[in-house]
This record gives sequence, structure tokens and C-alpha cells, in this order.
Amino acid sequence: MFIGEYSHNLDDKGRLAVPVKFRPDLEDGAVVTRGLDSCLFLYTKKEWAKLAEKLAALPISQSNSRAFARLMLAGAMDVDMDKQGRVVVPEYLRQFAGMKKNVVVAGLYNRLELWDEESWEKYKNQTEAESGEIAERMAELGV
Repeated sequence: MFIGEYSHNLDDKGRLAVPVKFRPDLEDGAVVTRGLDSCLFLYTKKEWAKLAEKLAALPISQSNSRAFARLMLAGAMDVDMDKQGRVVVPEYLRQFAGMKKNVVVAGLYNRLELWDEESWEKYKNQTEAESGEIAERMAELGV
């Protein structure tokens, strides 16, 4: 289970240190892909397999299904941790997420989100300001 918020830096080669507490879950490799809200999603191989199966089963006849599957699947890349616990975030994904040097790694139970620090702060501040409204909508979903 991934939870928490951690700040790390990208090095000149696009390597990002994975928080120590998450490393055991990613020892067998991971998949990084385009996320939503201008971040990247990082999944364990097991969680990625579950998601990819669902995406592949979406109806090909619906344009939104095709678009979402393309966003997630075509943008995905296998990554492995090096001996220092770093993964290489591909350049095209760093560009997609607007990542510069400072990155926030946010644990969201079954995935990690990788954010440019400035984008994360803007998103977090906006979400915190709207937390009451968001909570009401979640209540409608039974949360």
C-alpha cells in the first residue's frame, strides 16, 4: 500500500529516487505512464496488469474508450530500480507532466503519482480550498 507525500529531485539523466518505504514493492519492476491532472502514474507490475486488462477490454467502438486506452497504454514504459533505488523517468513523460528538477511522489494506495512540485502545490491548494464541496460529492458516492 502506497501512502504519503515525499519530495525528491530528478537528476540530469532523468533518474528519480523512489522513497525507501516503497522500494520493496517495486523490486520486481514497475510501469510508469501518463496520468491525469498533469502527473504521471507509477504502478507495480501486478497493479499495472490489472489496469491494462481493464483498459484492453474497453469497447473499441467508443471514441472516449479508445482515447483513454491510448493515453494510458501507449504512454506506458517499463522501469526498473537501480541499486540506489532510482528509476529513469522517460523524457516524453517528464515533458508531459512538466517535470523540472523538484518532484513530489504521492502514494495513492495502489499507485504512486509523480508530480512537478510546483504543479502539485497548485493542485493541492485548489483541492484543499474545495474540500467541503468534494466531500459532499463523495458522500453521494457512498464514501
